[in-house]
Amino acid sequence: MTIELDADLFLPEPAPREVKYTVISVDDHVCEPPHTFEGRLPAALQDRAPRIVETDQGHQVWEFEGSRHFQVGMNAIAGRRPETIKREPFRFDQMRASCYDVEARVHDMDINGVWAAVNFPSQITGFSGRVFFAAEDAELGLACTRAWNDWLYEEWYEPHPDRIIPVGITFLADPSLAVEEILRNAARGFTGISFPERPHDVGLPSLWDRDHWDPILEACVETETVVSLHVGSSGMQSSPPGSPPFELGAVLFGAQSLRTAAEWLYSGYPVKHPTLKIALSEGGIGWVAMLIDRLDNLVDRSGYGGDWDERPADVFRRNFWFCTLDDPSTIVTRHTIGVENIMVECDFPHGDGTWPDTQAVIERVWGDIPARELRMMCSENAAELYRHPLPAVVLPLDD
Repeated sequence: MTIELDADLFLPEPAPREVKYTVISVDDHVCEPPHTFEGRLPAALQDRAPRIVETDQGHQVWEFEGSRHFQVGMNAIAGRRPETIKREPFRFDQMRASCYDVEARVHDMDINGVWAAVNFPSQITGFSGRVFFAAEDAELGLACTRAWNDWLYEEWYEPHPDRIIPVGITFLADPSLAVEEILRNAARGFTGISFPERPHDVGLPSLWDRDHWDPILEACVETETVVSLHVGSSGMQSSPPGSPPFELGAVLFGAQSLRTAAEWLYSGYPVKHPTLKIALSEGGIGWVAMLIDRLDNLVDRSGYGGDWDERPADVFRRNFWFCTLDDPSTIVTRHTIGVENIMVECDFPHGDGTWPDTQAVIERVWGDIPARELRMMCSENAAELYRHPLPAVVLPLDD
C-alpha cells in the first residue's frame, strides 16, 4: 500500500534541534503498517491474520477474528496542526510516516536529538499483546504474537540496531509458550518484554498464581529481559457514571502506575528474584517518592510493612525503574527515588509527547541539574537497563 500524506493536516517540517543531551526514550510507540503480518504466519493461518480494511466512513481499521480495532493511529498526532487534532487518526495518511516506517522514524529521532528508543506496540496487539493471547483461536493468537515480534525485529531493529531497543510481546495465556517466545526473542537481541500492568484485569491469573507466573518471570530473570509495564496495558481505571472517562483516565496515569508498582512489589517476585528488572512507562515520577515514604512508614511506625528480611523501599529501589516526560514540580525528589532509577520518555507520536522539542524541554526544566545526573537520567540508566549501546560521546559533558 502506497501512503500519501494529507499535507493540509501537518505543520511545516521542523528543522533539526540542537543536541545538548544524549537521549534514550524508553516510551515511544509504533503504529503497525498494513503489511505487518503479511507472509509471517504459517500458510494455514495466513488468511486469518490481522488486516486493514476500509469502513463505509472512509476509515482504515484493523480486523481480526471478526472484530474491528479502530485505533489504527493510537493517538499518533505528532506534527499535526493543532486545529486538526482529534483523539485518533483514522487513516495512515493522517499520520507522519515515522509512525509506521522505521527509516522515517530514525529521521524524526534525528530531528528531535534522540539517540535510541523503546517502541511499544499499538492497538492491534494491545500494549502487551493481549489481543493475541486472548484470541479465540490460541494457535492463531500465538502465530500473530510471533509474527509481530518478527516484524519488529526484521523491519525496525535489524536495520538500526544502535537506534531501536527491541521490546517484544509474548503469549502470556500459556506459561510454556510464553517462556519459549521470551527465550527466542532474547537469543536474537530483544532486551525487554511488554507485560500488562494488572494481569488479572485482562483475563490472566493474578500475580499471586505462582504456577502460572513462576516460569515466565524466571525466564525474564535468566535472560535479563526487562518487564516493561505501560500505563493502560490492562485498560484504564473505572470512571463514575456521567464523568469524562478519557480525561480522567489521562489525568490519573500516575495513580495507575502507583497501584501497579505496589502490586508488583508485594507480589514478592522482586524479593524472590533480586535481579528482576521492572520498568514502568508513562506514569511519571511524581508519585514515586511518596510511595517510598509510605513503605518506610509502614515498617517503622505501623509494623505491618511485610515480613521480608529486606526493607520494601530498598527492594523497590533495586528492582524498579521509572520514566518521565519532565515532571517539573517533582524532579526535586530524584534523590529519594534514586537518580539511577529515572529515565526519559518522548512518548512519540502521542499527544503529550515532546517531539520535536525534547531537547528544549529538558533544558528548560532540568537545565540546572548537574551534568552527571543528567547523563544518567537522559541516557545512561536506560542504556544499562536495556543493555543498549551509547554513542562514543555522551552529553552533557561535565562543566
